[in-house]
Amino acid sequence: MIAYLALKDGALFRGKSIGLAGKVRGEVVFNTSMTGYQEMLTDPSYEGQLICMTYPMTGNYGTNAKDVQSDRCHAKGLMVTELTGQPSNYRAEKKLHTFLVENSVVGMKGVDTRALTLHIRRK
Repeated sequence: MIAYLALKDGALFRGKSIGLAGKVRGEVVFNTSMTGYQEMLTDPSYEGQLICMTYPMTGNYGTNAKDVQSDRCHAKGLMVTELTGQPSNYRAEKKLHTFLVENSVVGMKGVDTRALTLHIRRK
């Protein structure tokens, strides 16, 4: 399903839906880490935010119960360039997509996260 990120200034970014299908509002932030998406999603400091991952591939090590930072996801959304279909880490218990659905987090893949990050920095 096609998904859109509409910013307050009128900018529009297109991708494909991952995670929970739906609409959310929140502050868009970016993170330049190569790893740590599960920790970010469950970190209380990301409460209500939509996280844009700048690293081009996300989801390659999956998710597990040991890497959560709190009792729930605090972020409302996640935008990535490419989502790995099958995690390749021996610690993986679930795919990132499954984790997002189970925790009611809306997401997008196929987003030009570089363009989005530059736009956020400029505006």
